[in-house]
Amino acid sequence: MAAFYHVRSNSLPTQSHPFTSEVEETLSSLRSSQAASTIGHNVNGLQDLHHCVDKIFQLPLIQQALSQGNNRKLVDELLNGSLRILDTCSIAQNALLQSKESVQGLQSVLRRRKGDETELKSEIKKYLASRKAVKKTIHKALWNLKGMENKRSASINEERVSMFKEVEGVTITAFESLLSLFSGPRTGSMLSGFSLVSKLIRPKRIACEEDEKDINEFDKVDAALIGHKTIRSDNIFCLQNQLKELESSIQDLEEGLESLYRRLIKARVSLLNILNN
Repeated sequence: MAAFYHVRSNSLPTQSHPFTSEVEETLSSLRSSQAASTIGHNVNGLQDLHHCVDKIFQLPLIQQALSQGNNRKLVDELLNGSLRILDTCSIAQNALLQSKESVQGLQSVLRRRKGDETELKSEIKKYLASRKAVKKTIHKALWNLKGMENKRSASINEERVSMFKEVEGVTITAFESLLSLFSGPRTGSMLSGFSLVSKLIRPKRIACEEDEKDINEFDKVDAALIGHKTIRSDNIFCLQNQLKELESSIQDLEEGLESLYRRLIKARVSLLNILNN
């Protein structure tokens, strides 16, 4: 995209800048990789993207242009969008924290378990209840993100398209993927979970090593616990490994989202400073 903001009035500068090229390259990379790359990779890409956007907000020419009255609507839209994205990031962070606490509680029971099924069943019930609450929150957040997408499409139809809006759109798509990872499948895709449960209740531990690339760590644990009544004691090892993998994934995502949240805050503060100066 050659210009910061294409409108009939050409109110923002159209000349190229290294920071602009950097944003466009990162946008292109994220758009092309969102389907194929890991969620962690996309979170790292968002960090780089919003760091570049913040650097653009520091450019005197951009600050002068965005502070003009005829660009006030654009700035307000960007601020509203950034606030909603920050809210979504917070929801994702809270979902990860709640999930991690549930995983750790279940791991603790499994480590000290000595044949008594009562405590294990109680902890599994708590875990599944926590997952249900997380999914409910995530589904609401996904609905809100879809509303943001629809509004962005409307602005495109009005030919008020900007690089900043493209950043917002790619960020929304990345968060949709991230939240969908947390929430898991809503309907028939749980059938794949039942096939995993059948592997868990088989006596051979080789089931743990079979190819499950199409199922993420959240889905693996959910599917295993759905069949908790029939999980044999010699398959607990498999469940422990799945919980360990899930905890590791959660930890990586927590660190990535914390860094991304700081980048989002910094860019928002820079935009607010432009508006207030």
